[in-house]
Amino acid sequence: LYSRMGPAIEASGGSAGNTAAGVASFGGRAAFFGKVSNDALGEIYAHDIHAQGVAFDTKPLKGEPPTARSMIFVTPDGERSMNTYLGACVELGPEDVEADKASGAAVTYFEGYLWDPPRAKEAIRQTAKLAHAAGREVSMTLSDSFCVDRYRDEFLDLMRSGTVDIVFANTHEIKSLYQTASFDEALAQIRKDCKIAAVTRSEKGSVIVRGDETVTVDATKIRELVDTTGAGDLYAAGFLYGYTQGRSLKECGDLGSLAAGLVIQQIGPRPRQNLRHEAEQAGLI
Repeated sequence: LYSRMGPAIEASGGSAGNTAAGVASFGGRAAFFGKVSNDALGEIYAHDIHAQGVAFDTKPLKGEPPTARSMIFVTPDGERSMNTYLGACVELGPEDVEADKASGAAVTYFEGYLWDPPRAKEAIRQTAKLAHAAGREVSMTLSDSFCVDRYRDEFLDLMRSGTVDIVFANTHEIKSLYQTASFDEALAQIRKDCKIAAVTRSEKGSVIVRGDETVTVDATKIRELVDTTGAGDLYAAGFLYGYTQGRSLKECGDLGSLAAGLVIQQIGPRPRQNLRHEAEQAGLI
């Protein structure tokens, strides 16, 4: 498939990695647990995430499988189709969890995609236990409606059992989670199941719910939609940065909207701009 692609742009990505990089760009402190292999792509990935100010100390895998990669085809309307090889990602396990970082982080964040590899699932559960034992919070992104279809019962259990406090989702994912065509019905359900839910709605902005509280956030006005890759990841980055700084839900949503609006105006999953500078210019920090 790669040999049949036209000229391509190569960039480090990964859902949670993009979010960690975004938090760091806002000026926050972020650490990342993720598995790469001891190969050229793994070295590039480690270099890039370190250069963006994220602590990344997970030991690389020696030998096979190689570092993960995803081929993303962007259509003229900015939407994309992905073909992903998970590679070394499936080898992330409990031994890769750094207890001091898991218990020291204000919020731990993980991606629903990591529910596919069994050992990664163990690592997430272990990290969540460490975080809650230290009085911290745990958040997750539902990642993809197909991912939700595969693990609906488990994701709902994570929320209802209190393993996850904050959930990020888009319209398709939340409707898939509750198997309904009604966004309002899905929103009514999720506010019962977790402490906070932040749901993105593309050009309609986002809706954040906490108990009986509902906050609506406008989408950032953009000049041109280029590539939607990373939009949800960067929304989560802005939200979590604001949340860990004690900002209101509206302010958290505005920071998320700003970051998402920037990344969709360029090719690639991480904004090239300094997000703190952009937030200051917008009067959000």
